[in-house]
Amino acid sequence: MAAGLLTDSYTVLIGSRFLCGLAYAGFFAVSTVTAISLVTPDRTARASGVVVSGLSLAMTAGRPVGALVSHFTGWRVGFWGVVVLTILGALSVLFALPATSKSTSAEPSMRRELSTVRRPQLWIVYAITILSTAAYMISFNYLAAFLTDVTGIPEVWVPAILALFGVGAYIGLSIGGRIADSRPSQALMTGAVGILVCSVLLALLAPYALAVIPLVLLLGVAGFVLNPAIYGSVFTDAWDAPTLAGATSTSAFQLGIGIVPALAGAALGSGASITSAIWIGAGLAVVTMPAILLDRAVAHRRVNTDQPPRDAESSKRSCRPTQ
Repeated sequence: MAAGLLTDSYTVLIGSRFLCGLAYAGFFAVSTVTAISLVTPDRTARASGVVVSGLSLAMTAGRPVGALVSHFTGWRVGFWGVVVLTILGALSVLFALPATSKSTSAEPSMRRELSTVRRPQLWIVYAITILSTAAYMISFNYLAAFLTDVTGIPEVWVPAILALFGVGAYIGLSIGGRIADSRPSQALMTGAVGILVCSVLLALLAPYALAVIPLVLLLGVAGFVLNPAIYGSVFTDAWDAPTLAGATSTSAFQLGIGIVPALAGAALGSGASITSAIWIGAGLAVVTMPAILLDRAVAHRRVNTDQPPRDAESSKRSCRPTQ
């Protein structure tokens, strides 16, 4: 990040952003694995939800504040703020994170991890991740233009409304973390249905600010209700190879975000209005639902047939305490 700020070369700037992406994905995967290692097996989804809640806090404070700071001081100052926060985060990990005990499972093995991530049920969850992330992020990414051009909200209020999405995300993670360990399929379907309903209402009620503003909050809730269930499912299915599976899950989130410009760009480039991005989000939510149903069917079949490799982990989870 700092290298990109200290150069006038566009190539170096893009290269630094690529390296930041690598660091982000690696950190996110390891931090999630670390979090679930600190709790009992019945709290895996809740622990991963705590980690993902950092993302919602960043949306609540970081993006609007960064946009505001950059508006008055230039984009470099906003990015230097990211550098400072990264240093503080590194120091926090160094001095505040408790030491984790060595796992009782086998030593890390690249061959075992690669074999684990080939399991079909994992790729169903990754598909859910990509589709659901794109479903709510396509609306969020174009929300500023939607609010000013379609709803007619003054530009000065846009950062505050964007922050509402982050507040909703934090609420969604809190709700999802509490229900995902015991009812992951319900959490996933609730989120997908919520994204669909909020997207449709946003598109239909676009001219009415009093309706749009609370819908932005609710879209954040719906979008992030899924995340603890997604991570919980990944770490249950890949309990013997959590690091690579977690990294792949993080990549699936990023791929979901990455396809947003292509989908929205195709619609906007053909002359469609900005509201078309909201409708695309609704369509992606609809497509997510069959994937969730397939994941549920595979999970039920695996339980009924007592299929490995989840027997060991399932036996742990069968002893979960009553909440």
